[in-house]
Amino acid sequence: MKVNKRIHIILIFIILCYTILAFRLSYVKISYSEEYLEKAVELWTRTAPVSGTRGKIYDRNGKIIVGNSLSPTVVAIPKQVKNVKKTASILAEILNCSASEVENHLTKKVSVEIFKKVGRRITISQAEQIISQKLDGIYVVSDTKRDYPYESLLSQIIGFTGIDNQGITGIEYIYNSDLEGTNGGLKIYTDAHGNNMSNITGKYDSQIPGADVYLTVDLDIQIALERVLKNAVVKYNPEEISAIVMNPKTAEIYGMAQYPTYNPANYQDYEESLYNRNLPIWSSYEPGSCFKIITYSAGLEENVFKMDDIFYDPGYINVDGAHIKDWKKGGHGRETYLQVIENSCNPGFVTIGLRLGAEKLFKYIKDYGFGEKTDIDLLGESKGIIFNPEKIGNVEVATTSFGQGVSVTSIQLVRAAVAAINGGYLLKPYVVSKVIKNNEIIKENSPVVIRKVISDETSAKMRVALESVVANATGRSSYIEGYRVGGKTASAQVVVDGVYSKNVYILSFLGIAPMNDPQVAVYISVKHPKNTIQYGGVVAAPLVKEVLQECLTILKIEKQENGLPLNPRYWIDKQTYEVADYYGLNVNKIPHNSHYNFKIEGNGPIVIGQIPEKGEMIVEDGYVILYT
Repeated sequence: MKVNKRIHIILIFIILCYTILAFRLSYVKISYSEEYLEKAVELWTRTAPVSGTRGKIYDRNGKIIVGNSLSPTVVAIPKQVKNVKKTASILAEILNCSASEVENHLTKKVSVEIFKKVGRRITISQAEQIISQKLDGIYVVSDTKRDYPYESLLSQIIGFTGIDNQGITGIEYIYNSDLEGTNGGLKIYTDAHGNNMSNITGKYDSQIPGADVYLTVDLDIQIALERVLKNAVVKYNPEEISAIVMNPKTAEIYGMAQYPTYNPANYQDYEESLYNRNLPIWSSYEPGSCFKIITYSAGLEENVFKMDDIFYDPGYINVDGAHIKDWKKGGHGRETYLQVIENSCNPGFVTIGLRLGAEKLFKYIKDYGFGEKTDIDLLGESKGIIFNPEKIGNVEVATTSFGQGVSVTSIQLVRAAVAAINGGYLLKPYVVSKVIKNNEIIKENSPVVIRKVISDETSAKMRVALESVVANATGRSSYIEGYRVGGKTASAQVVVDGVYSKNVYILSFLGIAPMNDPQVAVYISVKHPKNTIQYGGVVAAPLVKEVLQECLTILKIEKQENGLPLNPRYWIDKQTYEVADYYGLNVNKIPHNSHYNFKIEGNGPIVIGQIPEKGEMIVEDGYVILYT
């Protein structure tokens, strides 16, 4: 009797346990089925990643500058590969690599393996060949790579991306978070052994493209600018060229270029220093006579001279014992202060600077933005170097007045110059106009006024003065018939081994048009051009003229009336002559030359070197240096 009772109790307990278990299973199945299914699917899922497509980069008019092209990637599920040796051999032949490299990928203890080097972004032809082989465990997924249809065009601004489509330099880096897309993937369902689960169909999660970036750059202007620079490289073989095209009213960058440059599609073929240096904003140098725009406008604003006042230039000026020469031997004689800027007369500008004094002169220099970054939306900007006005004397004030002894960048110089003629407004330059995603503007830049530097009246006088430079004097080679072009030339000596070189110059010209309604400014500087006279008006001004002519057409700027006529006297003040060959001659038997002078370096009797070289041009009364 007791045994039966125990059996009944055990049976009741077992039935109760099963009831509880059944109830629990039913509860879990009903209440947690989706949760556990998701976890199961997660365990079954192998995801072959599909990179998000980067946003495109356009010019101001919606013309594509940087896009994307289809470039598939090979991935593997190692557990599904049945014959590693055979698969590796087939893939190695298609991918042009060694079988051992492929085997390294196929034998990894991972759920999904991306062929990052040998199989990343392959050609369409390679992808088709791999698919046709129907290799177990091998998949080809959609991927893209950056497409640079214009090769080196705008390379320093745009930058480039790395193997993972991440921005490394330029706009690609600065706006990477906007440009990069959201990754998708091909979901493949497998069991614990990696075998495909035939009862569950794979799934594709679409990638989401990144936002598009629109630049202020005009593609047509940029193409014209770089074409002019390429021609200049062929003609002059310079060390460097820097160029900027800017809207004077907004400080938008219409174009920016340099030489040397690089192709972002093959950035690995270039030295890192090349693609990390955007010369127009990075390279600082003595600006030479273009800086005289600052001194002249400050003098007008402070009323230390009037443009019709008379100045006499004997060819030099003495300042605290320093003998400062004019660029023209013998000077310009009697001239007005308008002619002082036309002739780029150094003693005239020294006089203006000394009348202003260090405190006022450097106040304007700082107000024009020198000595600080412009904060343009690009990487690697320099701030240049200017004197501390509390620690300098009259000699430093004098040299600064004509652009010697200070260091500036091209972007600083252009921004300051356009401020002098746009009504006196110093603006913040920028290259990105807007960022658009899903047809919605998510970021947008607009003109920013930093400060007003000079009055409208002074700015109007500066427009008159710079137009006169082009029509009557050193900037005549940039004159365009029917358009009111203004500008300023510069021929700055370069410091080599602590002294100013007599052979290495940075020749530059800043041209603006039309002067009654400034709409475009072009600045080009050329470092150490060969086989030419070393004057900005001879080398850089014609280049700027060519770019300006293109800009006037592209921007549909109509011809102007009431402009100054071109002065028919083309040669500025001096002729130029071709240098003869003096190698191997005895210094005591050098034939006399009435056009230029000689300077002997060394104590020996025989000439073993000369600067300028044979065939190069030299200005009248210039010096040929002979080394013995």
